[in-house]
Amino acid sequence: MIVDCAVYRDGRRTKGPEDLSDALDQARAGGGFVWIGLHEPGEREFAHVTEEFRLHPLAVEDALKAHQRPKLEVYDDSLFLVLKPVVYEPESDAVSSGEVMVFLGDGFVVTVRHGEGAPLAAVRRRLEQEPELLGKGPTAVLYAIADATVDHYLEVAAELQNDLEELEAEVFSPEGGGSRHIASRIYGFKRQILEFRRATGPLALPLGRLSGTGGVGGAVPFVDDRARPFFRDVQDHLTRVNESVEGLDRLVSDVLSAHLAQMSVRQNDDMRKISAWAAMAAVPTMIAGVYGMNFDHMPELRWVWSYPAVIAVMAVLEVGLYRLFKGRGWM
Repeated sequence: MIVDCAVYRDGRRTKGPEDLSDALDQARAGGGFVWIGLHEPGEREFAHVTEEFRLHPLAVEDALKAHQRPKLEVYDDSLFLVLKPVVYEPESDAVSSGEVMVFLGDGFVVTVRHGEGAPLAAVRRRLEQEPELLGKGPTAVLYAIADATVDHYLEVAAELQNDLEELEAEVFSPEGGGSRHIASRIYGFKRQILEFRRATGPLALPLGRLSGTGGVGGAVPFVDDRARPFFRDVQDHLTRVNESVEGLDRLVSDVLSAHLAQMSVRQNDDMRKISAWAAMAAVPTMIAGVYGMNFDHMPELRWVWSYPAVIAVMAVLEVGLYRLFKGRGWM
């Protein structure tokens, strides 16, 4: 479904074309470009766009099926960039990702959005309020989309950092450290970081190529070389995000290890307590077992004070064992 279609000249939006087949010719005739935005198009809906802008079939297949890694592909008539915007849901403390595909060519930009959280509407509004930037052509659109996506990564990373600090405080609190649900929460948090990393990690190579620091090939077609410093700025922000994600991943692994160590210590304490009580119970059991034997010749068999003496001995031994175990911290 086409969400928006507009022709831009000198950084300003003009009246949209009545027919999509006239959009590209109309834009090129005035020295501008056309920007078409689509949301989860079907194969039949996208066929007309594919034909008019001569998009490569492999890129079209990726745009229709989605579930792609961030990447940059260069074809004869267009450039194809995949981005994965992320959305943080504070109610469930979950991270979800969508997808934005950008086709860039001579005089046109086609954006395809899958899922929620893509910043395309906000990017279009921002660019339309900055005619000087929008006047740079399709490259400005590509830069603005990448910049908005990566800047939102920084916000999500900050939210995850706050959540991890709360989880860390709960793990090391006296009440929460032994909770059975902490381990599942930590594992779930690690899954969120993995989802985040899938969006941010692979994007480093495409931004490296766009900024001229990727070490792969030379200039990227359809992208103005003067935009490289701007893409280097986006790449710098992405580096900060990836460093933050790496730090979060290491820290959550350390928190999980600390929690498991706490659980192990608690289990050892429980076992020592159980062993101490079992040792204390063994003393009267042993003495009672001796007196439960039916011997004919027992020196104390006829003693009047036998039972009080035995009870006293058991009490002394029990108190001695209790003080011994208490002193060692077993009870």
